[in-house]
Amino acid sequence: MRYQTLISVDELKDLIDAEAKVLVLDCEFDLAHPENGPASFRNGHIPTARHAHLDHDLSGIADGSNGRHPLPDRDTFAAWLRKQGLNKDQLVVTYDSTANAGAARAWWLLRWMGHANVAVLDGARSAWAEQGHELENGEALEVEEGNFEAGVPLVAGTVTAAEVLANIEAGDAQVLDARDPARFRGEANPTDIAFGHIPGAKNRFFRDNMTNDGYFREAEELRAEFEALLDGKPAILQCGSGVTACQNALAMEIAGLPGSFLYPGSWSEWTSDPDRPVATGEA
Repeated sequence: MRYQTLISVDELKDLIDAEAKVLVLDCEFDLAHPENGPASFRNGHIPTARHAHLDHDLSGIADGSNGRHPLPDRDTFAAWLRKQGLNKDQLVVTYDSTANAGAARAWWLLRWMGHANVAVLDGARSAWAEQGHELENGEALEVEEGNFEAGVPLVAGTVTAAEVLANIEAGDAQVLDARDPARFRGEANPTDIAFGHIPGAKNRFFRDNMTNDGYFREAEELRAEFEALLDGKPAILQCGSGVTACQNALAMEIAGLPGSFLYPGSWSEWTSDPDRPVATGEA
């Protein structure tokens, strides 16, 4: 069976118990304390999982002008995936501890690399543990290198800062900002030098896609809310650095609204140039 958005805890447990060829990626991260992701993995991960580090594995090199988490080089990322044992058409399941933002980043990247058979664990690691399933400790086991090769991207694409700037006047697409409302309005900003949001953007906090117990909401609910925000326009998705925006991309895919564009540099790239305009307050 092929998966393209979500997989349930029960489905993943059955695959692991059957020793199916599934690559499980633990994508736990902590923006303020990057070392916490690997430590969390060592302290408890889903059996057979391997850790994907946001800074080292799921991002390229930040140079101060391209955002905190630029996209990785495709050849470099393909080589890393092979080292994790990934083979062509093999199922990949991604997860993190709660809101599946890091997991959605990995999901988006795999689709960007042309790999269709990838899903995020609905409910995240917390659901796995709450259902009484075991977690393993320590480092990941050695695996045989896979034969994965990058293919044609399965996402609509990305946009540059210049294209986002041009869109402010043209208004052809709707920018959706996944950051929390206080950061969007410019009332708080724990990580970037400037407060506020891209002019014309609307706020779609990524956690609004989730139920209180950490599962994605029903497709019909998500679709109605995204359609109300977009008003018939294509979506440009951004956040602080191109991570939680991918969770909005996943939610839109679940809702039957594919075709969103990612602005990978997001707010951290946008504000690296003081000449780019910013807005504060509500949209």
